[in-house]
Amino acid sequence: MSKIAAIIGRILIALIFIFSGAGKLADISATETMIVAAGLPSGLAIPTGLFELLAGLCLAAGFMVRLVAVLLAGFTALTILFFHAQFGDPMQRVMALKNLAIIGGLALAFAHSQMWSHYYAIARERRGEIAARDADARVRDAELRAARAEARADVLAQGQTAHEPRTVVTDVNHDGVPEVRRTGWRNRRWFDW
Repeated sequence: MSKIAAIIGRILIALIFIFSGAGKLADISATETMIVAAGLPSGLAIPTGLFELLAGLCLAAGFMVRLVAVLLAGFTALTILFFHAQFGDPMQRVMALKNLAIIGGLALAFAHSQMWSHYYAIARERRGEIAARDADARVRDAELRAARAEARADVLAQGQTAHEPRTVVTDVNHDGVPEVRRTGWRNRRWFDW
C-alpha cells in the first residue's frame, strides 16, 4: 500500500513540472521575458521548458527517479533563489515555501526509490541464501537416505529382514524365570509401568 501511495505522490509532483514545462513551451516569449527580468541570459526558455517537461515525464513514469528527483530539486532550489528571493513580498514568500514543499516531496520520492532498490537487493541476496540452504537440505536428505540404505543392507547381510521385530529371551527382573521380549520399532515401551 505504501508503494501505491508513493507512486501516486510521485505522479502528482511530476504533474507540477509537466504542466509548468508545457506552459513555458506554449508561450516562449512570456517565459523569455520572465527569465530576462530575473537577470538571467536570454535563450533559456526552450531548454528550461524542455527540462521541466521531460524530467516531469520521467518522474511520473518512474524512469531514473533518483537522478531526476535530485535534478528537479536543484532546479527548484535555483528557482527560489532567482525568482522568489524577495521574502518581504508575501506572494513571493508563499511561492518560495511552495517550492520548498516541492523539494521535500522530491526528497521523499528519492528516498522511497532508494528504499525499494535496497529492498530488491536484499530480496535478491535472500533468494541466494534460501537456494543455498535448500541445496544443503537436499544434500543432508541424500546422505540420510544413503545411511538408511546402508543400514538396511547391513541388516539384510546378517540374514535378518529390515524392520522385522525380533524375539529375545532374557531374565529381566532376575527372578530366574526368563521373559520373552520382542524388540523392534513396533513394540516400543513408551511408559515404564
